[in-house]
Amino acid sequence: MALAGCPDSILHHPYRIDSVDQTSAHTRRDLVEPGFQEQSSRLSLNHQGDDDVDLEALVNDMNSSFESLYTPYNVHSESTPLIHNGQLPASGTNSLQPVSPKQKVQRSQPVRIMAVRRLQEEEQFRTSSLPAIPNPFPELCSPTSSPVLAPGSLPQNQPANKQDIKVFTEDGTCKVVEILADMTARDLCQLLVYKSHCVDDNSWTLVEHHPVLGLERCLEDHELVVQVESTMGSESKFLFRKNYAKYEFFKNPVNFFPEQMVAWCQQSNGCIPQSQLLQNFLNSNSCPEIQGFLHVKEQGRKSWKKQYACLRRSGLYCSTKGSSKEPRHLQLLADLEDSNVFSLVAGKKLHNAPTDYGFCIKPNRMRSETKELRFLCADDEQSRMCWMTAFRLLKYGMLLYQNYRIPQQRKAALPHFTTPIRSVSENSLVAMDFSGQIGRVIENPAEAQSAAMEEGYAWRKRSTRMNILGSQSPLHPSMLNTVIHRTQNWFHGRISREESHRIIKQQGLVDGLFLLRDSQSNPKAFVLTLCHHQKIKHFQILPCEDDGQIFFSLDDGSTKFTDLIQLVEFYQLNKGVLPCKLKHHCIRVAL
Repeated sequence: MALAGCPDSILHHPYRIDSVDQTSAHTRRDLVEPGFQEQSSRLSLNHQGDDDVDLEALVNDMNSSFESLYTPYNVHSESTPLIHNGQLPASGTNSLQPVSPKQKVQRSQPVRIMAVRRLQEEEQFRTSSLPAIPNPFPELCSPTSSPVLAPGSLPQNQPANKQDIKVFTEDGTCKVVEILADMTARDLCQLLVYKSHCVDDNSWTLVEHHPVLGLERCLEDHELVVQVESTMGSESKFLFRKNYAKYEFFKNPVNFFPEQMVAWCQQSNGCIPQSQLLQNFLNSNSCPEIQGFLHVKEQGRKSWKKQYACLRRSGLYCSTKGSSKEPRHLQLLADLEDSNVFSLVAGKKLHNAPTDYGFCIKPNRMRSETKELRFLCADDEQSRMCWMTAFRLLKYGMLLYQNYRIPQQRKAALPHFTTPIRSVSENSLVAMDFSGQIGRVIENPAEAQSAAMEEGYAWRKRSTRMNILGSQSPLHPSMLNTVIHRTQNWFHGRISREESHRIIKQQGLVDGLFLLRDSQSNPKAFVLTLCHHQKIKHFQILPCEDDGQIFFSLDDGSTKFTDLIQLVEFYQLNKGVLPCKLKHHCIRVAL
């Protein structure tokens, strides 16, 4: 190390300088060897005139520097000279003897420097020299705290906890998505909709599916996906599908809660309005009750027993004596707080269920055990939907209503210049007349029907003109009007009647839910599968020939259409011979 103001003869002196033991009290003369003292005195006389350096003061400064460096370490060591080849001397030699002037020191002793303390001092100096950062939110500070942010008060960036989730679709395709630990089911659905390039109409849901038990349920929008996955077994999985009936009971509560199953409706002779019906469920101070007969599976057995049951906020009870609801006759079947309600899939095959309208109450703390599962069966679909919907309302209450209102509030908050999402509801599709200079809405149903017939005639004339000009015959299988419907999402191809029932049930038994498929009995015909009042109906679409052209009709040729797309668009606007208009179509997506 170089010393400022020190002569070169001192830096390159042939004698060595021993390290200092801080534990023993030494004087300055004890620390310097006799040979070094004599040589230093001689050097001081020689260089006093030239450099005018006080050697004694220089040695004192060096000793004080060594003491400041060695103090925190409390080092007990003795100096050991080195010879030319870097080897240590023999153990019998005296290390305090002076070294010959001809033998120069090849390597100096390592000096321990407090690098950590020096870095801390530099960091302290650096932070203290920085200007104070003004707090952008002084109102959030406590009265005792300063409105200026300290350099170390800023939050540290911590790595986010992420986890991989595998999501499946109805066709068997899957996608692995990396999500955060606090991601909800709604957020994951919106992410999948964005990645799949689908239309976000707030009807997509994440389904918890247990194939071994034959159970599935739609996750609530506020539920954490990672937390739900921790309660699932290895064979269970998540499905991504539509469910139009998820919040349909807020729009049409009468269809979901029959009067004979609601206790207070019977007491008031069914004069409670729809709004009051839902308020009783959402109000935590009220005591709503659903009652009726259910088929209950006995634990540990394959037999089922029909019992009178009632659903309250405290849980699901069954009566041990007829339809009595006295406390001594009621037996608790399941608790609402620590359980979830599931739909029973293939209940007759897996659990020997008496009907196809089964559901199950499964505790959250278990994975695959069946001893604590409560399998129940209703007599019809409306009764099953009433029990399951009441279970969700009594468990979540206002939280369920907030999940229903959030998408509507977001849609209302959007600016007016944004492009609205196309919907096929009654409010967005209306009959229009563009015969004048400006278009107008046709409000008269008779006028709308006549306009549709005129448009049909115009399509027929247009197709006839194209046939005269030399286009292919409509009977040719490669014509566009015979295959264009296969590109639509509502067309499901060659599926069976039972498969169409399953798809309709999975995506919600709401009025106007439909799909089109090929007919199994007639290879040239098609079938429209439609849901109305929680019942599934089928309507056959037959081809009919008129003036050498092929048309499609639902009413034996009274209303004709050149292709199935025109037929679907017409019945989205007009009910016609159907029990209701076409509102929602069943769709399958590939992730």
